[in-house]
Amino acid sequence: MAATAWEWDETLYAGSASHYSVGRMPYPPGLAEAVAEALGLDGTGRLLDVGCGPGSVTLLLAPLFEAAVGVDADQGMIDEAQRRAGEVGVTNVGWRHLRAEALPAGLGTFRVATFAQSFHWMDRLLVARLVRDMLAPGGAWVHVSANTHQGVIGDDPLPYPRPPWQQIDDLVAGYLGPVRRAGQGWLPAGTPGGQEEIMRQAGFSGPFRITVEQGMVVVERGVDEIASAVFSLSSSAPHLFADRLPAFEADLRRLLSEAARDGRFAERRRGIDVAIWHP
Repeated sequence: MAATAWEWDETLYAGSASHYSVGRMPYPPGLAEAVAEALGLDGTGRLLDVGCGPGSVTLLLAPLFEAAVGVDADQGMIDEAQRRAGEVGVTNVGWRHLRAEALPAGLGTFRVATFAQSFHWMDRLLVARLVRDMLAPGGAWVHVSANTHQGVIGDDPLPYPRPPWQQIDDLVAGYLGPVRRAGQGWLPAGTPGGQEEIMRQAGFSGPFRITVEQGMVVVERGVDEIASAVFSLSSSAPHLFADRLPAFEADLRRLLSEAARDGRFAERRRGIDVAIWHP
């Protein structure tokens, strides 16, 4: 089948939600500390996390606010976020199965809106304008850029081998083809750029930038974690493999087991880049 232009569909992350908790490296506590300091957060106001996924950023930042709302277009992600909130005892978050393009959806106004690894999947100018109108006076938009499934590429010595990411990519391509998949479509050129121009066109000023952890922290990860990291990606979500999923997973685990030492890998966690915009 020929690759066609990508359009959002509800299968984008189908089957991936349960893999996030296992396969994605958690955001460091320093992210919450940096955002709180930059914005003078004091436990008041409300947080809106758009494209919240399984609540990774929502649950980290919610204690800095009186209340929070996480919205995501994937019901599985919302279910996983609710489960994780119960596990960690965070009770001030409401969850909504909702596309960002459907905002404001009667949700009210917010002191801060966050987007973490999500904005590129949306009609960005429309969403930026919608969310701008939902921010209270003095409010802020916080964009979190990260790559939490994979660490820093390098050859410096680590306690265990690095995961064989190039071989993993080759294995995925062998099953799904060389063009990146996303839902029912393809992304031959990857996700779009040009965010700053869009934000300014929507009426925002900035950004003020922060970087948290610049590749200094070494994280040990097991075979199960790396396998789940692969399935947490839109480009290798479980549904894409259809009836070949068992064969792919067997090949993936064989590759990982052969590359690991005592079932373990090590990586340097990537830095987290934060851009803060004001209406």
